[in-house]
Order: sequence, then C-alpha cells, then structure tokens
Amino acid sequence: MKSEVYFADMHVTSGNSLLAKFDRLITQAGIDKIDFTDKFVAVKVHFGEVGNLAFLRQQYAKVLCDHIKARGGKPFLTDCNTLYVGYRNNALNHLDAAYINGYSPLSTGVHTIIADGLRGTDERAIPVADAQYCPEPKIGAAIAEADIFISLSHFKGHVVAGFGGSLKNIGMGCGSKAGKMEMHSSGTPRISESKCIGCGMCVKNCNNNGVHVVNKKAVIDEAHCVGCGYCIAYCPKGAIMTKWDEAKPVMNKKVAEYAKAVLQGKPNFHINMLMNVSPECDCEGSNDIAIIPDVGMFASFDPVALDQACVDAANKQPIVPGSAADHDHDHEHCECHHHDHDLFRVVHPDTDWAAGLDHAQKLGIGTRQYELIRVK
Repeated sequence: MKSEVYFADMHVTSGNSLLAKFDRLITQAGIDKIDFTDKFVAVKVHFGEVGNLAFLRQQYAKVLCDHIKARGGKPFLTDCNTLYVGYRNNALNHLDAAYINGYSPLSTGVHTIIADGLRGTDERAIPVADAQYCPEPKIGAAIAEADIFISLSHFKGHVVAGFGGSLKNIGMGCGSKAGKMEMHSSGTPRISESKCIGCGMCVKNCNNNGVHVVNKKAVIDEAHCVGCGYCIAYCPKGAIMTKWDEAKPVMNKKVAEYAKAVLQGKPNFHINMLMNVSPECDCEGSNDIAIIPDVGMFASFDPVALDQACVDAANKQPIVPGSAADHDHDHEHCECHHHDHDLFRVVHPDTDWAAGLDHAQKLGIGTRQYELIRVK
C-alpha cells in the first residue's frame, strides 16, 4: 500500500504566513491522531554548526512545539553530539551552538536537551531483531526514553549519504558517539600522533584494554578494541577519531537500522523541509548556495515515503546556475527510480542513497510508494 505524504509549497497570499501554512500542513497530515497528553515528546532537529546558515530557522520548531503543547504534550528539542571534533562535540558546546543559532528556550518556548549527555556516552542499546549490521543500536538516552518521537528535518545534500533527510536525521542523528562510530566505521578508531598528548584519558575510560599509552602516545590494541567509541568521547584533544571507512551503501543501511531502533514501539511523525537545499550537510561550518529553488514542506507518518517524495520533488526542479549541481553529468550511468536524472548523485556521484531507503523498506519502517496530497 502507498503511504500518504502531505505537501505544501512555499507560496503565501497577503495576510497569510509560512508558519501558519506549516501548522496547517502538520494538522492535515494527521499529527493530532497521536495522543500527546502528559507525554514526553522528543522533537529531533539539527541545530546547525556555527557558521552554517542553511539550517532550519527555529520558528518552525516553535510552531511544532506550540502545537504539541496545546494538545497536552511535553515537547523538547533534541539532538545528539557529533562524532567529529567540532562545535557540537560535547553537550555544553552543543547547547552554545543551538542558542547561537536561535534554538534557545526564549525563542522556542521549550527546553533543548542533548540526548546523549555531556560527552556523548549517555546511551541506551535498543535491540533490532531483524538487523543485518547493528543488532543493538546505541541511541541517545533522552530520545530512547521519550514517549513520542517527532523528526523535523532540513532536506539537503550529504557527501556520504547522498542526501540528509528524515532517515538520516533519525538514524545517524539519534546515535550516541559509539553509535555514530558503528555507523561510520567497520572497525576500530585511529589516532593522530600529532594531536595526542599522552594524557591517558582514553586508557582510563576503556573497559576492554583496547588502548595503551606507549612512549607518551596512545596506541590502539586491535586485538582487544571493540570499537565502542568511548576513547573518542573522552579524548580532550580530538586525537582519536573514526576511520570513516565504512562503504557508503552499508552506512546508509546501518542508518536505517538505527532509525528502526528509534521508532519501534512508540508513536512517531515526520516533517521534511525541502528548502535552501545546500549540497552539503548542516554539520559543516559553512554552506554553499542552494542547488535547486525552494520546493516546500512535506509531512508523513512514514519517513521512507517522505524521503522518497522529497527526492522525487527535488529531481523535478531546475538546477540553480553556478551551484554545485551545475556541471555536466553522465545520466546514462545514474541509477534512478522516477526521473531521468538523480540530483544527489550529480552532486555526490559515489553515493547510494537508494540503498538506505530499500533497507528501511525491508525492515518495515515504511514504503517507497506514496500518494502526494497537496495542502493549500
């Protein structure tokens, strides 16, 4: 069966507003079918890296949270810490980034919680019975413990996943540091000797005798390291990092398995904003110009159908002249499903976003078949 995906474009008439249209979209898409009364509601967003201006404005999150509060819910905005060393690598800096980019309680009316704690180690292992790669995804505790899960995603390009939409926001975004390492890496981390100061924090916080300090430099013991990522979380200099060596189709499948861990057993609803479609993720400290014009807002109970609908809508758009997508491309070798070209393979030719959607469909998260319903 096809899933319903609701769509509203970015046009408004005098006296109307995009925020009012956004509220109509989520209402007509059926968000009120969820009983929010006295429930903790995790609203998963990407706060944007400091210096990036492509991330979603906080006003959309406020409308969404106001809608939930009016129906008796207890929403909070949330994300998990990043695996790489950056502004959002720990909860304190992550909150600073959120507030700098407008996601403060004063502007949104709700609290902002970093779901996997101070260092990215506050996690819950959630079994996924039919997982092929990740039998027990490690999910940020606050997200795992919420009663209801809502994703609000900026749909854009991504150098590894092809695009970042609902599934990426849910799966990768809700993984703890150990979870993100599991998705990005097929094995153990690596150490930058030039950054390592030999402080021993990695040794102190390793439960598996997987790292040692030799001649004032940390060394990974491949025979004992289990790839838990705790050394990454506790290194004060960012000297320990993932190898980023997982094959891109496999990574997208792992993301789908993490998404299932987040969603299974609890009510959930999803929104994608297909606007300011930058070629790279909002994790970057800057952003290039959009590769297509703004398209609109999409909402559904099915994140797989939602992402597919956004891909299809993006592929119908003209490419912005001078953008990262504006170059010659051999469409003959592009694996497409509904159109004669694949915008996100144009920008990132070695990615395979379809692998993630196909795997999510097999896992029962949703379907790639959808009915698009327009909201005015």
